[in-house]
Amino acid sequence: MDFSWTSEQEELYDRALTFARTRLAEDPKRQDEGFPRDLWRLCGEFGFLGLPIPEQHGGLGLDTLTTARVMEALGRGCSDTGLAFSVGAHLFACVMPILEGGDDAQKARYLPKLCSGEWVGANAISEPEAGSDVFALKTRAVREGDEYVLDGGKSYVTNGPTADVFLVYAVTNPSHGFMGLSAFLVEKDTPGLQVGRPFEKMGLSTSPIAPIYLEACRVPASARLGPEGQGAPLFKRSMQWERACLFAAYVGVMERVLEQTVDFARGRKQFKRAIGKNQAISHRLADMKQRLESGRLLLYRACWLMDRGQEAAMEVSLAKLVISEAAIQCGLDAIQIHGGMGYVVESGIERVLRDAIPSTLFSGTSEIQRDIIASNLGL
Repeated sequence: MDFSWTSEQEELYDRALTFARTRLAEDPKRQDEGFPRDLWRLCGEFGFLGLPIPEQHGGLGLDTLTTARVMEALGRGCSDTGLAFSVGAHLFACVMPILEGGDDAQKARYLPKLCSGEWVGANAISEPEAGSDVFALKTRAVREGDEYVLDGGKSYVTNGPTADVFLVYAVTNPSHGFMGLSAFLVEKDTPGLQVGRPFEKMGLSTSPIAPIYLEACRVPASARLGPEGQGAPLFKRSMQWERACLFAAYVGVMERVLEQTVDFARGRKQFKRAIGKNQAISHRLADMKQRLESGRLLLYRACWLMDRGQEAAMEVSLAKLVISEAAIQCGLDAIQIHGGMGYVVESGIERVLRDAIPSTLFSGTSEIQRDIIASNLGL
């Protein structure tokens, strides 16, 4: 087994890390101003918004493992985890389905704009009564001639308030169960589409989220992504991308926080010596390192399998589960080691925890990941 990176991968990682640290630096005065469109365009300029998209469509054409590695650099270098989360949701839950399920006309219309940062993409599947149970959707799409009429509502649409195009999942044939779901590309100015009031959240403050409402929303048949009834496989595939590569950003976040906390433990003195000399602190830091590396290796293995076209559902779920729960513990550990300084907002440490908590909820809860793992064990 080869755990080394090529010189090209190393160079790309270093460039991505430097770019994130220097060009995507967050202005604290703007944390409450919502989505940073200027930084979004910079993400497009570097290539973060199209990492695995072929160059002919405006992306960088990276494989899955290299995509994860660059997302890791983004999470490590950019202190605004909300921005990194929006990038991941845009890329893996909206852009990748267009690449893998779209026709030539859809790819030509949407991919260059989404990769460049000119447009923002959003995935709309969750509903008030269909969170983890995505096949209990009530949103319907009825075929009328050369059009579909969409009716229903979606909740928790990441990037919703600022999105230019929504990937909307709706039931086209209720009697077909898994094969009765279809996907549609609905642009923001489409009559019958309304974006609701953005939710206020405990974390990921710069990643906007809102419900959307569809009332007699007519779209041409050409807006359907893939064949009718193929929405479920498309969504399942997008979740595999998201659970793997989006969570690479959290690996980067954990590495950044560990570095900051080690530096703090070396410099902070109590009772005439650095607190890092205390076993209670040094062991907590060792545990932070162990969880970081465990999650990283699980992620790399899952991506390696995906690149080889092998079944990786269990490996992806293992990586997502471990990384999300480790990210929360990382935030708790960092706050504990920083003490009172970690609790106050000015230090930025408490924000790490607030941004990590939703990681066990989105892209399938920790309970769902355990169900997938158990199913793969034959249970």
